[in-house]
Amino acid sequence: MKNEKAKKIESLFRKQVQKDKKVNNAYLLVHSEKEGIDLNIAEGRTGDTPANPRQPIYMASVGKLFTATIVGILFEEGKIDFDDSITKYLDKELSHNLHVYKGTDYTKEIKVRHLLNQTSGLADYFWTLLEKVLEDPNFTISPKEAVIWGKNNLKPHFPPGKGYKYTDTNYHLLGLIVENITGEPFHAALSKYIFKPLGMNHSYMLHYSEPMEKSPYPIADFAFNGIRMNDHKGYAGLDYAGGGVVAPTEDLLKFMKALTSYQVVLKDTLEIMKNDSAKFQMGIEYGYGIWQITTVPLMMPKKLNSWGVYGVTGAFMFYHPEKDAYLIGCFNDASYQSKGLRYMMLNIISKLF
Repeated sequence: MKNEKAKKIESLFRKQVQKDKKVNNAYLLVHSEKEGIDLNIAEGRTGDTPANPRQPIYMASVGKLFTATIVGILFEEGKIDFDDSITKYLDKELSHNLHVYKGTDYTKEIKVRHLLNQTSGLADYFWTLLEKVLEDPNFTISPKEAVIWGKNNLKPHFPPGKGYKYTDTNYHLLGLIVENITGEPFHAALSKYIFKPLGMNHSYMLHYSEPMEKSPYPIADFAFNGIRMNDHKGYAGLDYAGGGVVAPTEDLLKFMKALTSYQVVLKDTLEIMKNDSAKFQMGIEYGYGIWQITTVPLMMPKKLNSWGVYGVTGAFMFYHPEKDAYLIGCFNDASYQSKGLRYMMLNIISKLF
């Protein structure tokens, strides 16, 4: 029997989805043994199929935490250091004039950690190239080509380590670095280091791989500007290691439980990933693929303190230490780029108290 807190969270979630015409389907898992909550629900439809909590969901930039975690594993194996120059792992075509700012080439000064915590200064190709995908469903581009396109058409924002700028370019490069080190495609490394060891049998990478066990349910529809994106294969080249993970909420819970209990990376490594951070915005620090929501007097109360990762389609995967609560879900629409995070804080975390 659901407790009152779970009932309140579920009621608010279903009402939010039902009243928002832009949202076709949405998913929410809240798990807290401390609070006696084990909620896993879905609302809406994928085509003619009613939304089901076991459906695989495209999780957008939530995938960045998976990428950062793989780099953390390679760090523990002694195969990479966070202070290494990225030129150590990239071919000359990629690294040549990658970061030229005000006439100075800073490429060799970009460290692995600058990619991880979004302080490289590199420009973000994502939104410009997304327009091309939205205009032409047949448009395709490889991850390497996307980085080169950005290098040739966009300008860096600042020298490495001298500011903060969220960009998928950083995580594209991390994916290519993982491929260089492991000698495997990124999707294979994702499976080898995370999916298989954790038994995430229904998880995979959008348009790159298949799950170990085929789900009886279709991938949930997700949309940008009202356009269903599931079958736009060119989109996968933009997302890649910056957010290509597709998984049901129960698989994502396996990952977060393993991460918080130091089964994936050691405690010391996770602390580096959380705390080697830059200011994203007021009350939010950005570590290695990790958003930390922190107290801001009169603005962000202590009860919201949590950490995790967020994606443009209103996808979120957070852990709340005080309540030992895991919060995982997605609204599957880019109109939730900002308001999905607010919703999580005000209508999920706040209701745990």
